[in-house]
Amino acid sequence: MPYKAKTKPNYFYSIISVALVLFLIGFFAVIVLYAQKLINLSKENINIMVEIKRDTPRKKIKKLKQLIQQQPNVREGTVIFISKESAAESMKDELGDFNKYGFQNPFYDVINFNMNADQLNASALLAIKSELASENIVSDVYYQEGLVVDIEKNVLKAGYFILGLGALFLLVAVTLIHNTIKLALYANRFLIKNMQLVGASWSFISRPYLWKSVKNGFWSAFIASFSIISLVYLAQLDLVDLNALQITNGLIILITGLFAIGILITFLSTYFVVNKYLQMRVDDLY
Repeated sequence: MPYKAKTKPNYFYSIISVALVLFLIGFFAVIVLYAQKLINLSKENINIMVEIKRDTPRKKIKKLKQLIQQQPNVREGTVIFISKESAAESMKDELGDFNKYGFQNPFYDVINFNMNADQLNASALLAIKSELASENIVSDVYYQEGLVVDIEKNVLKAGYFILGLGALFLLVAVTLIHNTIKLALYANRFLIKNMQLVGASWSFISRPYLWKSVKNGFWSAFIASFSIISLVYLAQLDLVDLNALQITNGLIILITGLFAIGILITFLSTYFVVNKYLQMRVDDLY
């Protein structure tokens, strides 16, 4: 009874400490998920405009539109035909009525579309531009080339930074969790050694501690996951724009990862700590 009463507080603080570390990892991952969604949204909003030569029959324009829609890297539902008449009408308030003054409509028939974020890069854009420009009814193809290059550069830089910071974060997390488990088992070091001295096998001694570590890791991950989900929910209530950046799938993977990390690290840390005490001499335990 004294033993159990003595170790319960240690396990409680161990669970809370591990949960805090897992929460920090999860919080960092949520920021990364939102950043990735924001980058993808920026990519998918890059307009690609295909300018059609004058006096091109609408039948040929329709065929070209269908050809663009069939491209696997073109975002579904974004291919739109804008006639030169509708373009002139939309700019009527700013530029005036060209027909009224006898001027030729300066606008061209155009087809606008967007590409899928995961397939949008400088080389893919050049390839589709070259393919469309080879069509005899196409005058030219335009897109914000500088913006695409800037996004690629920034994503690459951010990727290296996130990878480095994530590795550092994980290293710190493993160290903190290991030290927390070590402190939690410190009070049991004599019990572990005494069991060994009376002939108990390693598996018999370690089994209850390992099983306890799995349960503790589960509860730590549960607390961290619940806190992260609550934080995301409250953030979406307060910041409505976040609803446009759906991270549900990423959040499910993150929560699964937190449970895996929490259970695995606490299990391995307990394994090594118990093994360390079993290998130590009695005099070294003091």
